[in-house]
Amino acid sequence: MTEAAIGKRLTFEEYLDYDDGTDTLYELVAGKLVAMPPESRLNSQISFFLALELAKVIPADCICHKDTELEVMGPRAQVRVPDLMVLSEDLAAVLGNRRGTITRDMPPPVLIVEVVSPGKANEERDYRYKRSEYAARGVSEYWIVNPPQANVTVLTLVAGLYEAAEYTGAMLIQSQFEALMLTADRVLSAGK
Repeated sequence: MTEAAIGKRLTFEEYLDYDDGTDTLYELVAGKLVAMPPESRLNSQISFFLALELAKVIPADCICHKDTELEVMGPRAQVRVPDLMVLSEDLAAVLGNRRGTITRDMPPPVLIVEVVSPGKANEERDYRYKRSEYAARGVSEYWIVNPPQANVTVLTLVAGLYEAAEYTGAMLIQSQFEALMLTADRVLSAGK
């Protein structure tokens, strides 16, 4: 496929075959390729810190850091590349050593973390669109780490919808991963 694919709507299969010869990372939103801009250093540090903390309490092969894409529900083909994902052991086994693509016929991840970049469009994408996509996909826990607002929102899936709890400052984050014992401040400062 060529650069012409950027302007047209792609199917999921066309997205999987797309290669423009660059290192550009794309998400597929309503069938359109959306180039992912480089993350800020702080955002990358936060998601990496969380990956390291999670590796203390779960097997490392269940952790995906900015390297695995997730097919989600939408009116057209949709693929997201979360900052951080935790896979169930079953999903890790199904995914194996193939391309890091979690398709709709695979179990959902058990946790997704998105670190919000500054800007209203980024907040709307993480709080609104991804929230509904991840809930529809059955992701049991979704964290939105928002450095500009200095908070961490933990969304827990209950009867198909997310219930939200917001954490700031020295508040201890409540999660299905109880052994983490992290405060919002510690997460937002990337453990410094």
